[in-house]
Amino acid sequence: MANVQIKGIENELYNELKRVAAEENRSVSQQTLFLIRDYVAKRQKVRGTKSPAQVLIELSGSWKDDRKPEEIISEIRKARKSSEASYK
Repeated sequence: MANVQIKGIENELYNELKRVAAEENRSVSQQTLFLIRDYVAKRQKVRGTKSPAQVLIELSGSWKDDRKPEEIISEIRKARKSSEASYK
């Protein structure tokens, strides 16, 4: 089993770690190990989570068209109905 030594930790942070460890009935070493495990587990879960954009793309699919944008726009405009025609 490996050992880790943390150098340069500020007194305020160490005191807070000590306080939290006492609240959780753990030693400082146990609390540090708990926090590291928790962080790594959450990080792995987040990495496996898809972004909202990825989910939206998967739900909607991709639009593939060999036509030029101008051709697509022209077709859309031709398909539109005039709002004046609907009032007659």
